[in-house]
Amino acid sequence: MRHFPFGLFLVSLAAPVYCSAQAYLGFDRNQYPKDENLPVLRQIFSYTGYWLNNPPGEDTNSWAGKRQVLQSAGFGFAVLFNGRLYRALKHGATELGKSDGKAAAVSARREGFPPRTLIFLDIEEGGRMLAEQKAYIYAWVDAVTAAGFRAGVYCSGIPAKDGKESIVTAEDIRENAQKRDVTYWVTNDVCPPSAGCGFSAPPPSQSGVGFADIWQFAQSPRRKDFAAQCRNYNPDGNCYPPAVKPANRLHVDVNTATSVDPSHGRTQ
Repeated sequence: MRHFPFGLFLVSLAAPVYCSAQAYLGFDRNQYPKDENLPVLRQIFSYTGYWLNNPPGEDTNSWAGKRQVLQSAGFGFAVLFNGRLYRALKHGATELGKSDGKAAAVSARREGFPPRTLIFLDIEEGGRMLAEQKAYIYAWVDAVTAAGFRAGVYCSGIPAKDGKESIVTAEDIRENAQKRDVTYWVTNDVCPPSAGCGFSAPPPSQSGVGFADIWQFAQSPRRKDFAAQCRNYNPDGNCYPPAVKPANRLHVDVNTATSVDPSHGRTQ
């Protein structure tokens, strides 16, 4: 996932060693990592991002049909739906939000996610949300909720200048949500609060957004405009899990969450 004009669970499995009692590591990436890479990833990560539609910049969705494979490998889920950019919302933002929310629910059912699974709307643009963006987001949230799922947003947790003010996208969305039940997955790869490409799991509250349930603290590739001071990235700019050779190109975005299954997407 990229920001701004701006990553199957077996209860009997031991938790990965790269976590604390209160926070758990997960990864997300736009391309499915291939079945053969799941064992090494499971040694480190408790959950994975899971796209319901084409990820940003992709023409296809390589995650489709992989929910059961991932659950069998021991992963929990952070379920994602790629939202619209502002340029697509200048006409009919509310109707687009409704139709995209319904599409997210249809895709979640098709992929086998149970009712009440938490679906995150991927918002790729940061700063203060404009009127059309807010209309789209809240219509999407309402449609997902009406379809029997729960709604969240993936958005920026980085302060952005807005005139004389400093705006955090997650706070802006929350303050205007009008009592809607929305869960927040924030990205903040600025060091600090991020420690860069690392595999310990700080609490999401350390992201700078105290109400966040998930914090994406490292992105691949490293964003020079935000993460210039961050360490431990590979020389090619990407973040690779331990024991993964860069030649394999298995780079990841790294997240920490308050649950091993943030979307509650596992089935019995």
